[in-house]
Amino acid sequence: MRQVLISGAGIAGTTLAYWLRRHGFAPTVVERAPAPRVGGHAVDIRGTALGVVERMGVLERLRELRTDMRGMSFVNGAGKTLAKVTEHTLTGGLTDSDDVEILRDDLTEVLASVAQEGVEYVYGDWITGIAQHADGVRVTFAHGEARDFALVVGADGQHSAVRSLVFGAEKEFSHHLDTYLAVFTVPNFLDLDRWQTFHLTPGKLAGIYSARGNTEARAMLGFQSPELDFDRHDLEQQRKLIADRFHGQGWEVPRLVREMASSELYFDSMTQIRMDRFTEGRVALVGDAGYGPSPLSGQGTSLALVGAYVLAGSLATAHDHRTAFATYEREMRPFVLRNQALAALNQRKQTRFAQWKQIQSMRMLSRLPFSSRVMKAAMRPLTEASNALALKDY
Repeated sequence: MRQVLISGAGIAGTTLAYWLRRHGFAPTVVERAPAPRVGGHAVDIRGTALGVVERMGVLERLRELRTDMRGMSFVNGAGKTLAKVTEHTLTGGLTDSDDVEILRDDLTEVLASVAQEGVEYVYGDWITGIAQHADGVRVTFAHGEARDFALVVGADGQHSAVRSLVFGAEKEFSHHLDTYLAVFTVPNFLDLDRWQTFHLTPGKLAGIYSARGNTEARAMLGFQSPELDFDRHDLEQQRKLIADRFHGQGWEVPRLVREMASSELYFDSMTQIRMDRFTEGRVALVGDAGYGPSPLSGQGTSLALVGAYVLAGSLATAHDHRTAFATYEREMRPFVLRNQALAALNQRKQTRFAQWKQIQSMRMLSRLPFSSRVMKAAMRPLTEASNALALKDY
């Protein structure tokens, strides 16, 4: 069972390829994008996941590339500062923690840098068919010739094609959390110095934070909404949808919308993937494809890193894939459920915050208890969940 096909060259797929190769497997990674993806939001590596990247030998490099945020501020529609916070940030949590907040594309680049030797990468193609048989899996592709593998792993994200082909339609596992988020790169036109600035109105959030040594910035436009029907591959349709939602908003929102027109765009729903199993026959799911907790949890990246490590280790120590997959399920499920629960907790906090009558003036921000002690107590569920699995030596 040494030939393993991985669908998706993101965080989960690249990490899995690294560890499989370390354990003597021959991984092939197929990625729909024509090249490594760029853009995206800042992500967090916490708790047990820090141990994974440390064992990969890249922790110090990731620390060098971290966003290193000093704090955040909230402004009104005229740009007047209503409150400043230095104890934590909206995207990365406590500013004095050991967690690593890093841009997604920086993380994937570092992971890929150590997952090249012995790994085959196929860009610009994707899986169209999976036929399992007693000795392996016959896989067909949109462009390449059909090939046989011992195992197939879906590491292809929230909208996993592997999951749809093997486990069922996305709607069976997708749970919308009533929020959408757009992230894109913009110039650091506010001259932010490792800082985040946000403007809140009922049901909407606009923000910008500096990145890469303040040489650029990432913009965020989020809004609450029931599930929407749009083409995930039609960026122009998505840009229009977002622009319409934020029409007439104050602060720097008009400029952010203009910048969005010429920038790469990440736009998707805050959605959680809940499944009663992560494996089926010779096929497994890892990361967002099998148990995406949604960005509301703050743990999607950490689950992907840990899941890839555990899956590869389980395969390396088992005599057959059935035993390995059973071990993977047993090890990961409690960790997944505990971290997915964070999204519901944060969603309740978000809903209560959005419903406060004072939100339009935001005067209450100056009275909120942002002390280090209070924030550490508030972050305790995240800290405990992110450390709820101990890494084994495989």
